[in-house]
Amino acid sequence: MRELAFSYVARFATTRARLGTYLGRKLRERGWNDTQPADPAALVAQMADRGYIDDAGYATMKAGSLLRRGYGKRRVANMYYADGIEEGDRREADELCEAERISAIVALARRRHFGPFADSAPDDKLRQRQLATLIRAGHEFGLAKRLLDLAREGDETRVAQRLMEG
Repeated sequence: MRELAFSYVARFATTRARLGTYLGRKLRERGWNDTQPADPAALVAQMADRGYIDDAGYATMKAGSLLRRGYGKRRVANMYYADGIEEGDRREADELCEAERISAIVALARRRHFGPFADSAPDDKLRQRQLATLIRAGHEFGLAKRLLDLAREGDETRVAQRLMEG
């Protein structure tokens, strides 16, 4: 079991919860033929104590990746839940989300040609679909609406400044 854990941690950035799930699944798949009962939780704790697993670092790394791709705070929170990251390990990642929320929505709008980056003014139906896309990406409704209300602009910096003002 120890070899499985080391192999998994060496190949993948992971969390305590994900490693525990992986080890539990491997024990069920392969069976356990030892005289002592398997204790994946103790092995996971040992790996975390030695610094092989860092849930806070993982949360910050994943949050940064999602934000750069244009996802918002709610989408990052879904990642916390899916990866089993506890609230105490989220602080730095939450601060990053708050600091980068404008940059993230501007990046998504630029990539998708929404709002100030659109080639032409959208009709009401298209505008509603764009708003829904921004909300599904995890952005706040008010911020998404303000972004779509901005006039055509090609410069990301000016768009970000106008969003921070309003």
